Amino acid sequence: MRKPTLGNPQNTIEILQKYDFSFQKKFGQNFLIDTHVLDKIIRAADITKEDMVLEIGPGIGTMTQYLAEAAGKVVAVEIDKNLIPILTDTLHDYDNVTVINEDVLKLDVRELAREENGGRPLKVVANLPYYITTPIIMGLFENDVPVESITVMVQKEVADRMQTGPGNKDYGALSLAVQYYAEPYIVANVPPNCFMPRPRVGSAVIRLTRHEKPPVEVKDEKLMFDIIRASFNQRRKTLANGLNNSDKLSLAKEELIEAIERLGKGPGVRGESLTLEEFAKLSNYIYALNR
Repeated sequence: MRKPTLGNPQNTIEILQKYDFSFQKKFGQNFLIDTHVLDKIIRAADITKEDMVLEIGPGIGTMTQYLAEAAGKVVAVEIDKNLIPILTDTLHDYDNVTVINEDVLKLDVRELAREENGGRPLKVVANLPYYITTPIIMGLFENDVPVESITVMVQKEVADRMQTGPGNKDYGALSLAVQYYAEPYIVANVPPNCFMPRPRVGSAVIRLTRHEKPPVEVKDEKLMFDIIRASFNQRRKTLANGLNNSDKLSLAKEELIEAIERLGKGPGVRGESLTLEEFAKLSNYIYALNR
């Protein structure tokens, strides 16, 4: 194996010119061109030769080269078929990398982990296109994919939303969903000049370490997330009104108010002031009322 070369902007430009590659806006392509950031991601993901890494959106293979040096095996899933010949070129020195030309949202990642890693938990590392960050992360968590950690580059604002708590303007359904499944930790903030082309907004690397078991006990996960979504769908409304307007909940408003009061909250409380633990309790009260 040779040392990774693509963290150097000059080498990135050369490869793009060699293949006459044009960036696809629809795929949200922004390639990393900063070796310090690449090193930080690899360190934060805590990758060893025992690990299989799933990389989503390898682009031209910049981070893939770094991952291949650190991991036992890398499976890189790339949706853009125009990048496949480039990846074949940039990764030809690495015999522990498999590239799959596929949309990761349509891929059976559980089956992939079974075939490629004997069902053992994998580590996910990605520089994610902003428009698809949430569906990818939630898909991995909700579909019971064996994942030990997810270390991803996302829009800074999204990273802030994932790790914030009640009472903060960024707090919402995404914060609660991520924190139900994992422990979020922002590793580094990354300015636009670390990418080619430059995005308009700042980015951040966030590591989500999967909980062995969720930090709260709920009788019905789906019900809890229906309640959470209903609470944040109309942020201006009180929690009772938000839940009452949901087509997913079939209780009368008086019953909803009774469940909220059992939390020790007044009827005027808003969803954004509730902790994950309080949402779990509320969901269990509503579950019992539904029986």
